[in-house]
Amino acid sequence: MSKPLNILFVSSEVEPFIKTGGLADVSGTLPQVIKDLGHEIRIIMPRYGSISERKFKLHDVIRLKDIEVPLGKETRTANVNSSFIANVKSKVQVYFLANKEFYDRPGIYVNPDSKKDYADNDLRFIFFCRGVLETLKRLGWQPDIIHCNDWQTGLIPAYLRTIYAHDPFYKHIKSVFTIHNLAYQGAFPESSFEHTGLPASEFNKEGVEFYGKLNFMKAGLVYSDLITTVSEKYAEEICSSEEFGCGLEGVLQKRRSHLHGITNGIDYAVWNPETDEHIVKRYDARTLEGKLENKRELLSRFGLSYKENVPLFGIISRLVDQKGLDLIKEIADEFMKLDVQFVMLAAGEKKYQEYFESLHKKYSAKMGVYIGYNDELAHLIEAGCDMYLMPSRYEPCGLNQLYSLKYGTVPIVRATGGLEDTIQDVDGGTGTGFKFTKYDSKELLKTIHRAHKAYHDSALWKKIIRNGMAQDFSWESSARKYTNLYRTLVKQ
Repeated sequence: MSKPLNILFVSSEVEPFIKTGGLADVSGTLPQVIKDLGHEIRIIMPRYGSISERKFKLHDVIRLKDIEVPLGKETRTANVNSSFIANVKSKVQVYFLANKEFYDRPGIYVNPDSKKDYADNDLRFIFFCRGVLETLKRLGWQPDIIHCNDWQTGLIPAYLRTIYAHDPFYKHIKSVFTIHNLAYQGAFPESSFEHTGLPASEFNKEGVEFYGKLNFMKAGLVYSDLITTVSEKYAEEICSSEEFGCGLEGVLQKRRSHLHGITNGIDYAVWNPETDEHIVKRYDARTLEGKLENKRELLSRFGLSYKENVPLFGIISRLVDQKGLDLIKEIADEFMKLDVQFVMLAAGEKKYQEYFESLHKKYSAKMGVYIGYNDELAHLIEAGCDMYLMPSRYEPCGLNQLYSLKYGTVPIVRATGGLEDTIQDVDGGTGTGFKFTKYDSKELLKTIHRAHKAYHDSALWKKIIRNGMAQDFSWESSARKYTNLYRTLVKQ
């Protein structure tokens, strides 16, 4: 039997402690499933000010100022708190790297008042990357693998290959770097580089430099031992064109043999209509009448009347260009003239927020909008809607289409990234959702019409729903693929 691995999972956000998107969901669930497979895995993240010490029972494992972290010519200090996340089988230790100057403030990356990125995000995450490695030595715990996630952790592989390469403690540690969204790269002015402490020779086009800037994402891509991303289709797309590669497609093409697409799973302990505590009536594929009760409740929450045989469309989204909201804007009036109802739970860019609030005023009798995030309402939307709109410009993996399948809410998606991998287009009695390929509002509208027509064929619609509910996107399969990759590195 193979020896269990030691893995450190590094992420800037982890559910249930703090969350802005899917990265937190993955970071909170994947390590637990890897632990269930028999490996020792621990998580480390920043200790943000909004993480409640009392709620999560945080305790010190390394006391205040006990860790010295070089930051250019200066040295800053850190301490480390600890907590756990647990499922039925096992619990995973979570470390929190704490420094009040960098992390004890509202928000994670963005100042909630100005709505702009914090000006010192470069220093905050240089400190985090180097602090992670300094913490390991102080703990005396030596992982086989450090699994880094997105740009905020991208300097860790660079440090392992340079400054820490000849230290016996770090010498045999391998790095895996996962791209969750290539569009967010952590690019900072050249002057930020001096704070990294990396050798000056690394600031070049073969290293961390990208168009004259320090690029955290590129560092992760260049220096890591293996790269993964969150669906097979997205792995292809980011190597193939500037549209998806965001300028880094050349770097990825060079490392194509080291890049693996592993589709995200979802946590069925949290997202399951049979056990969900956030919905008014639990149900499964045999008791779909329970879904109707959730639809009535959802409409009521938005101040809308229940109308028999009128499909309810839903969206839960960040209000950013990536999500295909410009397509929805272009067809909104034609869409709302159909015999439909529409609810959305969303937050993000002001231009979209104002637009959808104005659309709501125009169609208040058949549309509901909630600006912000509400976890209970998110579950109710998945349970109560008939269809889920996800016309993304690009989508590395996507989770809401997977939640929708489980809840019998039929996805309407653009065939990109993880949406292409996870949704099978309806063709007669087969398929789990409705897809369109060209990024075009007319194509979206045609696909909505196709789904709208299918909805009124009761036997077909139930079959589509049950096809979706029968899919299995649990994390175990993905977790095994990750551990198999880890093993290839440990053997090298």
